[in-house]
Amino acid sequence: MPLLAQLLAAVADGSVEIVDLTAPLSDRTPILRLPEPFANTVPFRLREISRYDDRGPAWYWNDIETGEHVGTHFDAPVHWATGRGGEDVAQVPPARLVAPAVVLDASARAAADPDFLLEIEHVRDWEKANGPLPDGGWLLYRTGWDARSGDQGAFLNADENGPRTPGISAECARWLAEETPVIGLGVETVGTDAGAAHAFDPPFPCHSYFLGAGKYGLTQLQNLARLPARGAVLVAAPLPIEGGSGSPARVLALIER
Repeated sequence: MPLLAQLLAAVADGSVEIVDLTAPLSDRTPILRLPEPFANTVPFRLREISRYDDRGPAWYWNDIETGEHVGTHFDAPVHWATGRGGEDVAQVPPARLVAPAVVLDASARAAADPDFLLEIEHVRDWEKANGPLPDGGWLLYRTGWDARSGDQGAFLNADENGPRTPGISAECARWLAEETPVIGLGVETVGTDAGAAHAFDPPFPCHSYFLGAGKYGLTQLQNLARLPARGAVLVAAPLPIEGGSGSPARVLALIER
């Protein structure tokens, strides 16, 4: 049987499961909030054009208003100053949008400490137990933060000092981006960086190092708890927006059962 026919048969009989890692997109989707004087993205909004009425008797459709980095979305290298001149989202090769993925689960640590930062030693411990990071694949960082995605306040978890959400240390971000074979980082939080990352050196190191290295980011993922530590295939499907720094994306994982 041809390989693609085998895949379709496996999906049909349930031996390959497709897990949706995408958060539903609506006007309730949590969005990043930057302090003044920085500009902010608009939230997602549907604007009705017609709905089986005088404006269009047989059809329903909408205009949409959203930012590139709203909801589950893809960060292209050009999104960050370190990736200036790199790929925009339309230039990302399609072959890089289908890749192996591993899941590093730090949800217990993040539950105990919302400021938890992943360090190199944590990744090396994971590798000892699960094998090397995938060449040309994704590191998906599970913190359990998707459980908060229905509530903007709980999701951003901000106090007088700013957001308090888990992330990755600057040293670990540099190491992952520059010394490991992964092509991207996926997270459950509003951005790939920790809530306190504005105060890191450099600020927002996951953005700085990953995008500067021509790699990618995925944010606001869900259902990582349903994936194995290794063995999943990730399909990331951003819109090919010419000149775009990123795009809302449908992200799927294929896993063997």
